[in-house]
Amino acid sequence: MRILPAFVFPRRQILSFRRFQSISIPHEPISPIQIPMDATEQSLRQSLSEKSSSVEAQGNAVRALKASRAAKPDIDAAIDLLNKLKLEKSSVEKQLQSTISGSGNGSLNREVFRQAVVNTLERRLFYIPSFKIYRGVAGLFDYGPPGCAVKSNVLSFWRQHFILEENMLEVDCPCVTPEVVLKASGHVDKFTDLMVKDEKTGTCFRADHLLKDYCTEKLEKDLTISAEKAAEFKDVLAVMEDYSPEELGAKIKEYGITAPDTKNPLSDPYPFNLMFQTSIGPSGLIPGYMRPETAQGIFVNFKDLYYYNGRKLPFAAAQIGQAFRNEISPRQGLLRVREFTLAEIEHFVDPENKSHPKFSEVADLEFLMFPREEQMSGQSAKKLCLGQAVSKGTVNNETLGYFIGRVYLFLTRLGIDKERLRFRQHLANEMAHYAADCWDAEIESSYGWIECVGIADRSAYDLRAHSEKSGVALVAEEKYAEPKEVEKLVINPVKKELGLAFKGNQKNVVEALEAMNEQEAMEMKATLESKGEVEFKVCTLGKNVSIKKNMVSISKEKKKEHQRVFTPSVIEPSFGIGRIIYCLYEHCFSTRPSKAGDEQLNVFRFPPLVAPIKCTVFPLVQNQQFEEATKVISKELTSVGISHKIDITGTSIGKRYARTDELGVPFAITVDSESSVTIRERDSKDQVRVSLKEAASVVSSVAEGKMTWQDVWASFPHHSSAAADE
Repeated sequence: MRILPAFVFPRRQILSFRRFQSISIPHEPISPIQIPMDATEQSLRQSLSEKSSSVEAQGNAVRALKASRAAKPDIDAAIDLLNKLKLEKSSVEKQLQSTISGSGNGSLNREVFRQAVVNTLERRLFYIPSFKIYRGVAGLFDYGPPGCAVKSNVLSFWRQHFILEENMLEVDCPCVTPEVVLKASGHVDKFTDLMVKDEKTGTCFRADHLLKDYCTEKLEKDLTISAEKAAEFKDVLAVMEDYSPEELGAKIKEYGITAPDTKNPLSDPYPFNLMFQTSIGPSGLIPGYMRPETAQGIFVNFKDLYYYNGRKLPFAAAQIGQAFRNEISPRQGLLRVREFTLAEIEHFVDPENKSHPKFSEVADLEFLMFPREEQMSGQSAKKLCLGQAVSKGTVNNETLGYFIGRVYLFLTRLGIDKERLRFRQHLANEMAHYAADCWDAEIESSYGWIECVGIADRSAYDLRAHSEKSGVALVAEEKYAEPKEVEKLVINPVKKELGLAFKGNQKNVVEALEAMNEQEAMEMKATLESKGEVEFKVCTLGKNVSIKKNMVSISKEKKKEHQRVFTPSVIEPSFGIGRIIYCLYEHCFSTRPSKAGDEQLNVFRFPPLVAPIKCTVFPLVQNQQFEEATKVISKELTSVGISHKIDITGTSIGKRYARTDELGVPFAITVDSESSVTIRERDSKDQVRVSLKEAASVVSSVAEGKMTWQDVWASFPHHSSAAADE
């Protein structure tokens, strides 16, 4: 299955659920990244351009010969050459299309495959559009019984794999969040997408979606564009997320992009905040929002969690819960929705020591990684050893590397194909200004590479932001065995002079001065001593102000300290559960011919770990003895915690197998005697015979990973069923 070239990251493929990238850095014009085009594609586009010119020139030559009434042999020879050139042009077109799509009709194949998956999911009630009888609402979906079971199993394994194995502290915070919290985090001011409107109908669209769709369609379907124009489109796709409203609007006008359905002109892009706004209490005086992520609830509880953990670092807190984003034009099913489940971890660590005691457990893992240098040079993701990636500095630190490894193990154990999973490092233009390093776990689907987990070293940004806004110090302590003499930076703003100079903006200037790091402060001190005045950027005002020597005192003082007080850094793995589940559906979906060969049967090859139903129980025929045995097995399966379903319909065993295969049920027990039964494994369709008393324990052992099917196959007699399978 082919997607866009590996070094192109349009939002259509990278469906980001991470929070905005920057809080206070002012926008600056974007310089093109100049992502190199694939050499083969470039060569083929150049060749096609030359072949097209040759065909046009030869066509003109044929017409000229006919107009001059040239000899028939000369005209025939010219026509033969024209036909030859047309065949050569057609051959190059096919090669170029194959290079772009992976196979001549790769895009069509993806859409057909996706439709087959979605049709099966909706027909078997894994999920359906919400409020369907009222024509639904875009971006809202209901999980049906099997979908709920898959989701529950994924979250149960997430808790086991992360919270239990890593001794994390789980919290559960409200979905409704006061505005002041999201003001401090930056969401109120910056959590926006750029929107355009159809100037005649008022219909809204995401501006970057329209531009990305235009560039993507040109790259995938228009074989006539030159290599230079194709490179331009790829550069646009690479830097689009950093476009200002003016730059995005200019590109939309340059390419003549109009409203998709009406072809009406579009408004200029403008920011739209993605949070659902509400108010708390009947008075409406306390503004609030439905949370766009679960992380802020952990950050504001840091002080209490730190105390609960015995005032020791490192420690991690985790939360699973609903998040809400009022998407402008949601599409792509479960991948971009307005309400979704996030599972987030905030691992708090000493910024001076980001080693991890368990890193050796994942250091030898090898998997597809895509560092930014390879992206910029036009290469593809390659298998790297995680330990080497950390030791070489490709991954910033051991703790970040440890969580990358744990995420890899989590996803592959769920059933994600390891060959279609990669970890992509953020490019420089994607990185938040405060982040030390960021990697996304991306899973390939019919939509391309989908960002499903973000793993970021967010430094100390979040705790500092809430400390400043709330006035509560969210810090940790390290007690020294012996007092240490340390040199401390002391910044004393002269509030009287600052008040006279800046009036109502005094507080903003004071806070900005006190927030300076040592390097900034000492540079300001040197400039003030030499020039008496310095230009100083106040982010909260969005402008430079002039600071004079009498407005601030900056010095270093030596003090004896018994402890070190610091703001912890945070490593944040953030999981989009719905996206992971959708990619899992695609990775597990397949078809196989029926026994008669007259139809293709759908199969979800879920691992037992996540399968919505672990086992079905079939009486071979309807009689009292078999039905009594079925009840005994059902009771025993329930007692060992194995979800199962009894099917006593009168249809053939083959059709019952096919029905459960389509639900992804890994095992089927067929009751065909009063003392023994057969157990069928979904993927191989192999069957073994076991005693009635052993059936539940065998299925339980395999479903819980205590045994493999190969172990069962080697331990019990094989059964050749007389019943038609499929």
